Amino acid sequence: MLPFLRPPEGLVCGVDEAGRGPLAGPVVAAAVILDPSRPIDGLNDSKKLSARKRTFLAGEIRASALAWAVAEASVEEIDRINILHASLLAMQRAVAALAGADGPVIASHALVDGTHCPELSCSVEAIIGGDGKVAAIAAASILAKTVRDAGMLKLHAAYPQYGFDRHMGYPTALHLKALQEHGASPQHRRSYAPVARLGA
Repeated sequence: MLPFLRPPEGLVCGVDEAGRGPLAGPVVAAAVILDPSRPIDGLNDSKKLSARKRTFLAGEIRASALAWAVAEASVEEIDRINILHASLLAMQRAVAALAGADGPVIASHALVDGTHCPELSCSVEAIIGGDGKVAAIAAASILAKTVRDAGMLKLHAAYPQYGFDRHMGYPTALHLKALQEHGASPQHRRSYAPVARLGA
């Protein structure tokens, strides 16, 4: 089981994002404060879990965590401020929105997957590979991934010609072929080279 980490005083939240690499859709971030009295078995980097397992664990996280929140940065924000800054913005929004059964919850410390930290009102540190090392970050990665994938399935219903249900917006051969055939949709990131090359 991944370790539960708590700072000397207060509550620690894990923070992670999903959707930096895709050519379409928002980037989604989640923040989670786990309850040490209600451990969740099976937490791990969302990329190492099946879709079915992620969905199951997402329900467990929502039911058992002391607090959680999911937020996003839009395609327009990604194109305006770049994907790194949009990811950090989504993380800021997720931490600010943390809430539990009794209302808003304020974290004293944040552990963020990766090498960059968002500006937060609490102390924060980045942990490379944190989604495979720290339970709270793994939980955040699962929430972010499941919410983003659900959003991409909704985009598939609106734009079925791109096959979002199969690649979730990533630059697969199928997706690139669809872009060539149909051009970019309003949900494509025009700052990304494969989309920018279309001249859309």
